[in-house]
Amino acid sequence: MDEINGYFVAVVGAGPAGLFAARELANQGVNVVLFNRDIKPGGLAEYGIYPDKRKMKNGLRAQFQQILALPSIRYHGNITIGEKADLSMENLRDLGFQAVLVTAGAQGTKWLGLPGEDLLGVYHSKDIVYHYNQLPPFSLQTFHIGKRVAIIGIGNVMMDIARYLIAEKKVDEVMAFARRGPAEIKFDRKELESVVANLDLRAFDREIDRVSEVMESLGQHPEVAKDFIHASATRGNWMQSHSRFWIRFLSSPSRILGTDGRVCGLEIADTTLALAGNEVKAHMLGTREIFDCDTVIFAIGDKVDENLGLPIQHNVYVKHPNPRFPVEGQSYEIFDLDRDRPVEGVFVAGWSRMASIGLVGTARKDGINGARAVLEYLRTQKSGSSKIFEKLDNFLLQIQTPVVTQEALVTLDRAEKDCARDLRLPEFKFSTNEEMLEVMGLLGVIP
Repeated sequence: MDEINGYFVAVVGAGPAGLFAARELANQGVNVVLFNRDIKPGGLAEYGIYPDKRKMKNGLRAQFQQILALPSIRYHGNITIGEKADLSMENLRDLGFQAVLVTAGAQGTKWLGLPGEDLLGVYHSKDIVYHYNQLPPFSLQTFHIGKRVAIIGIGNVMMDIARYLIAEKKVDEVMAFARRGPAEIKFDRKELESVVANLDLRAFDREIDRVSEVMESLGQHPEVAKDFIHASATRGNWMQSHSRFWIRFLSSPSRILGTDGRVCGLEIADTTLALAGNEVKAHMLGTREIFDCDTVIFAIGDKVDENLGLPIQHNVYVKHPNPRFPVEGQSYEIFDLDRDRPVEGVFVAGWSRMASIGLVGTARKDGINGARAVLEYLRTQKSGSSKIFEKLDNFLLQIQTPVVTQEALVTLDRAEKDCARDLRLPEFKFSTNEEMLEVMGLLGVIP
């Protein structure tokens, strides 16, 4: 692909999708400004991967540092984008960016709207993941975790939460509830190995036997589900915890019970499975059961940020149904349903395009594809002016927000490594934005 010079693109969000999109654009001669809500780049690669996966995290950090060192990429951390934020989408276009690529992830939390969701002891998995990964302000948030914890959902995030509860909180019991059956589990073998030593295998086998008739009616094989779990059991690592972990299938939460304002139980509605075309669907049976617990954690995925100012339908940003610049048959262009036309020059990628789909590798590929859609769009536009940087700096002066640059990130990284060495820790993170800004010399400083 030929280089495109003299163009300026704002990338909103500096997780894997945004960073790899920025690299793709920069490699084609585009000037990129990365805007990030957090001080540090990385998104869920920094704040979503379980803390002890240091080799993976450090490898990604090294790649991100190489991307941010590219001369045609500017990094602006600690900057929010949205309708009531430091900059709006309209501000970005007014400043002179020819295109905006939103890769801010799925910042919203998805709830089921059940009675009792407002009780003390009810949480969303994202908040807890951010907490143990020390993302401000979640790093300082207090979570009232009891001894018997129910998790709604059965994907990799559920496994990470179970691991945290077992290894760190050492609760008595972790119970995971799935609306569908064993053949529809979303966690992989590697995640299972981190908790399988605490999984009650006899209870799991009994659970498979309980739902085997429904599975067999769909052509599914109960023994395959058993073999998947038991094969992992030989490779599991004991977490120095006696927490009991078990899973219940064909169970949909219907309400959360409370006493004195906090959780005391979870009511589950029994389901069955049936084929709807080629897809397996869960259907309510009408029977219910109550399980004692004192904490409920939802691990059911996320939704996009409603405050960004983009059109939303069914918890996702609306994409052009007939994209002008498709990549691999997918649409990356935002579409205004009310006006029946695309939002000119605004694109989405990563979890902003498809919330909670795939891991880092998936986000990386989608970010690159989103950048390619933007590149094709830029070929239809006139080039811009480098005065955009002067306009941007003047705008940031007015809002008086300390801007974190790539140079400041180097200072922060050095300071955290020094603290880790002095404290003899494998890794150290400052828990607040104020601490990070102070060590970078930016506390109370405007651009």
